[in-house]
Amino acid sequence: MRLDRFLSETSPLTRSLAKRALKNGEVTLNGEPIKQSATQIDTDNDVVVLNGERLELVGLRYIMLHKPVDVECNARRGLYQRAIDLIDLPKADRLQPVGRLDVDTTGLLLLTDDGQWSHRVTSPRHRCAKVYIAELAEPMEGASAEWAIEQVANGLMLDGEETPTQPATLRFLSPSQAELTITEGRYHQVKRMFAALGNHVNSLHRSSIGDLALDENLAPGEWRELTTDEIALF
Repeated sequence: MRLDRFLSETSPLTRSLAKRALKNGEVTLNGEPIKQSATQIDTDNDVVVLNGERLELVGLRYIMLHKPVDVECNARRGLYQRAIDLIDLPKADRLQPVGRLDVDTTGLLLLTDDGQWSHRVTSPRHRCAKVYIAELAEPMEGASAEWAIEQVANGLMLDGEETPTQPATLRFLSPSQAELTITEGRYHQVKRMFAALGNHVNSLHRSSIGDLALDENLAPGEWRELTTDEIALF
């Protein structure tokens, strides 16, 4: 790997700033000052030091975040705090959300810099189930709840769509709280499904993706790295 690229991937420096640091004598390679940005290095064996700190490549990361409200999943800065801003890791800006949650939706959000792993989680072909807990504006019980369960199981035609939703599972935890399990990810799908049922979602929380449930020890805004076993679930 080129030395300037290595510096940009292991430190806060951009490629241009890395070249400047090299010219200023801030970098050593195996104990010797070096200024040539195009120098090829062995990332497994060579020792690169920037201003007294040894640099090492960051491996692939897999993060579970308990997303709070007013946090968005976009890479660009907008009106709200970004999910990656909550992750205190080197080069956190390289992490990408695995799917999206609306800014007002809470719960399980995965982030990674492993594109292939992310694709396995989000690809419609894999039909990875996602479970949401919805607080509803209007209570549904008795015949209305049974009707809603049947409609969801058969597929709903959402406003503006040409095909119905895939069969999904709806379960009522109380008249005003419902658990919905879906295997696709259309725009605002959960909220639109309840709108198609004549209801409105007051709040929404994602509790699990596939066999991976949100760690109950994580408070909103907290995160942890996935275990090897958890990574292997996808």
